[in-house]
Amino acid sequence: MDLLKRKLAPICNEAWEQIDDEARRVLKLNLAGRKLVDFSGPHGWQLGAINTGRLNHIQAAAPEQVGHAVRQVRPLVELRTQIKLDTLELDYAGRGANDLDLDPIIGAAEHCANAEDRAIFHGFPAAGITGLVEASPHTPIAVKTGRDWPRAISAAKELLRRAGVGGPYALALGAAAYDAVSAGDEGSLPLRLRIEEAMTDGPLVWAPALQGGAVLVSTRGGDYELSVGQDWSIGYTAHDRKEVELFLTESFTFRVLEPKAAIFLTLAY
Repeated sequence: MDLLKRKLAPICNEAWEQIDDEARRVLKLNLAGRKLVDFSGPHGWQLGAINTGRLNHIQAAAPEQVGHAVRQVRPLVELRTQIKLDTLELDYAGRGANDLDLDPIIGAAEHCANAEDRAIFHGFPAAGITGLVEASPHTPIAVKTGRDWPRAISAAKELLRRAGVGGPYALALGAAAYDAVSAGDEGSLPLRLRIEEAMTDGPLVWAPALQGGAVLVSTRGGDYELSVGQDWSIGYTAHDRKEVELFLTESFTFRVLEPKAAIFLTLAY
């Protein structure tokens, strides 16, 4: 038995397969940060913290002439959301149904993906995580009209180059920015195509958890690290005659190693 306790759940193998496939599909669609930063893991439940290699020096040492310092580590945070599914609906999978109603799985996966990406982009102070947007020392570039996008992207790339941050670069677009880009036109050429031409060396990434605009990020490697203990997994909580309660969980932390490697583009229209 492990921490997920899946063997205790009154769920047939066919239903588990559909549950896992649907959760995996939704997470893959919605997780944007993992497409931009270095990924370390999964290392399993027993990983509790990441070594930073640094020290916190203690000034008031007890023994005279003996220095004291505590190793700095970054603890992992565990995310978990509960899911309730109809028992009879799950049993249909054992009879050959391959179209189970898994809307609760979809909703849970969307919420969890949003939680991970918000930590990557905007931080999670309670878990000691600083987001890459807040860590960036660069003044955000305002995008005031649709025509500003190619100019703003070129200016952002030039600023990163001057800061010594090479490419390739990727552009993560929040939900509002992505909608504005997808709907906009620039003369006879769709705005999205103009932006893709301005990028040249990297992709556009839909990042619904990103708030207020877009962020240009170097994907050269070594600037940001997502460390995962237990990767996204579904476990069992309890059940009665009508419902089975499951949970979707992950343990992770995120570190900014080079703050200069990203710049925020503010959506101002």
